[in-house]
Amino acid sequence: MSGGATGGLGSSDDRSRPAADGGELPGGGGGELPAGGGGELPGGGGGELPAGGGRRSARVGERPTARRRLVLALAAIVAVAGGGAAVTALSAPDDERGGGSGSAADAKGLPPATAPVTRGDLSNSSQQDGTLGHLGERKINAGPAGVLTWVAPAGTVVERDQRLYEVEGAPVRLMYGSEPMYRTLKTGDKGKDVRQLEENLAALGYVGFDVDEEYTAKTAAAVKRWQKSHDLKQTGTVGPDQIAFAGSAVRVKEAGAAPGDRVAPGGPVLTVTGSERVVQFKIPVSEAESAKTGTRVKIRLPDGTELPGKVSAVGKTASAGEDPQDRTPKISVTVSFDEPRKVRGIDQSPVTVDLTGETRRDVLTVPVNALLALPGGGFGVQVVENGTARDLAVELGMFGQGRVEVSGDGLREGMKVGVPSA
Repeated sequence: MSGGATGGLGSSDDRSRPAADGGELPGGGGGELPAGGGGELPGGGGGELPAGGGRRSARVGERPTARRRLVLALAAIVAVAGGGAAVTALSAPDDERGGGSGSAADAKGLPPATAPVTRGDLSNSSQQDGTLGHLGERKINAGPAGVLTWVAPAGTVVERDQRLYEVEGAPVRLMYGSEPMYRTLKTGDKGKDVRQLEENLAALGYVGFDVDEEYTAKTAAAVKRWQKSHDLKQTGTVGPDQIAFAGSAVRVKEAGAAPGDRVAPGGPVLTVTGSERVVQFKIPVSEAESAKTGTRVKIRLPDGTELPGKVSAVGKTASAGEDPQDRTPKISVTVSFDEPRKVRGIDQSPVTVDLTGETRRDVLTVPVNALLALPGGGFGVQVVENGTARDLAVELGMFGQGRVEVSGDGLREGMKVGVPSA
């Protein structure tokens, strides 16, 4: 922000709170203030102010009659914590601008309006626009060669040991695991894919072997029992023509081939995602503190239903938004539901995410636009009592809901502080 943040001394009676646009406080009140305007406000409004804008709590006495002080008028933070707030500096006094005499309140050094100092809880919660969807899109490729005779329909959730597709009437079933099914397993084989198979057999109730990385005769016997349950030839061996691995249950997004198509090993058959419903949205990097992993949220679905959840993943790489008018660097955030089975809604539906954020209990707050930047550094408010006004230095805490947490010697609940006129 540039402009008259520093100026010569003049009469305090010429003070005003202009509405001209100035700089911007990003992310919940963070951002740099002009020279002489008291240093930098931390993102989110908490923490210590750096040198040059040091926080002071000592009372500032009656203002000298021959000085012009810097005044910052911060417009109310729009709608939610984390929104930008316009910052303006005090314009030149009327006599320097060739202006008139001003109002009676100005003549007494009083602000155009006041607001009370209140005590209560302050939250920096915010709302974000998100999209309902699923995670982890991937391909399911053909194991055997032949004519595709059946595929799981789009939207179907396929779980362990259920059919994904069939080639010439022979089903390929889903098993859970991160390793691909790239070979036919038989007695004597060793590896992580052997362990995956044995874990699935055990989960399905086919036991009698040690779950390890060795395919033994006992493993083969369990495979035969599994094959018998599905009316398959009991060979004791199993390969990509019978099973495919995925990390968990999958949801079929779309088919890559249709019944009647000839497929070859490695050819695409299905596109799938994770089965669990999630919400994804992007948030400016400056507001990332409000969306840490584990942060509690409420998700409002298109039908008005509200469901609880939490932030399950936060991106590590920032990128500019898709809106050409807003190139603010943003990161991706994923939210999971506490009870996914209760989620109803069409894929890619718009939803609203309420980020709970942080709450400060039983604190004093004032409107953000009551803040003043004191000429010697730091921040204050203009206290109005008995028809007179004086400056009182304050320490800043958290910003949220258009207000800011303040503390300082002599500050108390119910005091009236100056704000710009409505």
